[in-house]
Amino acid sequence: MSELEEKLGYRFRDPSLLELALTHSSWSNERGLGHKGCNERLEFLGDSILGFVVAETLYRTFGDKPEGEMTRLRAELVCEASLAEASVPLGLGENLRLSRGEAMGGGHKRPSMIADAYEAVLAAIYIDGGEAAAREFLSRTLLPRLRDTANRDYKTLLQEAVQREGSAAPTYRLAGESGPDHQKTFTAQVIFDGSVAGEGTGRSKKEAEQAAAQAAYARFRGKKK
Repeated sequence: MSELEEKLGYRFRDPSLLELALTHSSWSNERGLGHKGCNERLEFLGDSILGFVVAETLYRTFGDKPEGEMTRLRAELVCEASLAEASVPLGLGENLRLSRGEAMGGGHKRPSMIADAYEAVLAAIYIDGGEAAAREFLSRTLLPRLRDTANRDYKTLLQEAVQREGSAAPTYRLAGESGPDHQKTFTAQVIFDGSVAGEGTGRSKKEAEQAAAQAAYARFRGKKK
């Protein structure tokens, strides 16, 4: 585990916590250990820590963004695909303890299992070293992705993703506007395959379309897992 701890940038005082964080329920069930022998409880705690720290970071970093946009940014940053990608340089996948069947089925490379392990490791660090250690881990492994997430051109990303699947390019429509002329809020919808795939709001039509594209892109990625 020392090599993994080096990649994580954290040395555990209680190494059994890291071992538990990397133990999938299939491994635990195979040995009759039940839920206490796997990482599900740590994952539960890690999910809450992750959501809070990311929300606080968004609030402090982007003072100009409305609540709806910060919600979408948080969802994009903490989604399964994002956590799995952030885990690649850490080597979490290859260190997972899985049942023989899960291992043979490619579980070590499965994004859902890797993302769950990331949250469990975060919780293990929190229990072992406290809030500061958990925040430091997030600041090194996940939060640097925040600026890239915030600056993405989601309309282009969505169009490329949809067209790779052989579908027609998405279209946008203005679904509504509210507020006084000097402080309007616009609502846009993105449509492909004949239905509304995402909706978003913004202080301009362009911003609202980007927000709608971001919502649709996150949903589209989720369907492809």
